[in-house]
Amino acid sequence: MKQIEVVAAIIRKGDKIFATQRGYGEWKDWWEFPGGKMETGETPEEALKREIREELSTEIGIDDFLCTVEYDYPKFHLTMHCYICSLMTDSLHLNEHEAASWLNIDELDSVKWLPADLKVIEKLIENQG
Repeated sequence: MKQIEVVAAIIRKGDKIFATQRGYGEWKDWWEFPGGKMETGETPEEALKREIREELSTEIGIDDFLCTVEYDYPKFHLTMHCYICSLMTDSLHLNEHEAASWLNIDELDSVKWLPADLKVIEKLIENQG
């Protein structure tokens, strides 16, 4: 099975978490944490900062490692390294996603998340308690 390694940013502002909606591909309209594939030679942190610049035209600070999710999609195995992040600037621009929302932890179930991202939400809720 094909292996894909990605990074994801759980961007927090106060008690809100930033969620993005895919605008393309097989999983169009599903929600996810922004991020993307690591390139050869990049650390997860370098990849995450690059991906957020590309996707959202903003800079982030990486505050803490949250978890690594392993998930088998029908066509590939995903390894996703997830980090709690904060914005270094207030400007955000959706370059790849069709929508975005700032959600409280108790609002996270109001959107249709990609299966691997649901594992991240479980970890976020677990860490709240």
